[in-house]
Amino acid sequence: MGIYLFWGEDDFAIAQGVKKLQDRVLDPSWIQFNYHTIPGDQPQATVDALNQAMTPVFGLGGRLVWVVESTLCQHCPEDILTQLQRILPALPETAHLLFTSSKKPDRRLKSTKLLEKYAEIKEYSPISPWKTEELVNQVKQVAQEIGVKLTPRAIELVAESVGNNSRQLWNDLEKLRLYGEGEKNPLDLDIIELLVNSNTQNSLQLAQGIRNGNQAQVLQLISELISRNEPALRIVATLVGQFRTWAIIKLQIEAGEKDNKVIASAADISNPNRLYFLRQELQNLSGKQLLATLPILLELESSLKRGGEAVATLQTKAIELCQLFR
Repeated sequence: MGIYLFWGEDDFAIAQGVKKLQDRVLDPSWIQFNYHTIPGDQPQATVDALNQAMTPVFGLGGRLVWVVESTLCQHCPEDILTQLQRILPALPETAHLLFTSSKKPDRRLKSTKLLEKYAEIKEYSPISPWKTEELVNQVKQVAQEIGVKLTPRAIELVAESVGNNSRQLWNDLEKLRLYGEGEKNPLDLDIIELLVNSNTQNSLQLAQGIRNGNQAQVLQLISELISRNEPALRIVATLVGQFRTWAIIKLQIEAGEKDNKVIASAADISNPNRLYFLRQELQNLSGKQLLATLPILLELESSLKRGGEAVATLQTKAIELCQLFR
């Protein structure tokens, strides 16, 4: 048997995970008999899924039952919990039961604890745009999975261009794979620049523009981000994360800390070697300047949550932030 919980806001990555599970579990000739999707908002979704999972396989392969956008780890009535406790340990070996949700499981619930005991749990949340090492590792992993060879410089450029957009990453790497068929050498920067669309207007660049006090660039970036339907609160979350990291690093340096490992640990940076470049980026700034951004960003987030118009609110606060660095 197999029990799975996939959760996170990256719906494309979840879809890729589901496809891999389908390919592994189902026999293509019998898929219409052994594959079931159940909307999680139905009152009896979990019960129906359990009943389907207990049904013997028809033909070859296994049976896969998928509860889409399940609420099991946010709310679980006692009668359904009782059925889960009784049936999950007894699922047949050919049964595969999958729950997916965009929401983080509530670990206080008995249903979540039960799934933690029996299920394979995977998180599919977008990588924060400022976590460049994780973005690079994601490119390496997907490139290996798709079967495209890239030079280290090409991998970094793909990560920089695509950011945390997993859908675009898969599409662009598939395009590179097709281009590179028959090529013996890994693809390098010239091919990446030719074939990969760059998301140059991203929230991380917005943070850099603010740090440089470049008001014109910042206002333009905000307009372009909003025109591409980037959620305003997600933009703010990126800004908060980036300025918090910069502030911690600078304050550690000003306090006389010289050990990059200590600074990296305080700033939640996994690779201390990055500190060499971050020190250079921040050498003309003060910890006081960087700390002053955080109350403004808090006000920005509060205004947006109270219903403030996205573009006007972002631009007003962005100008205020830029003033700190001029």
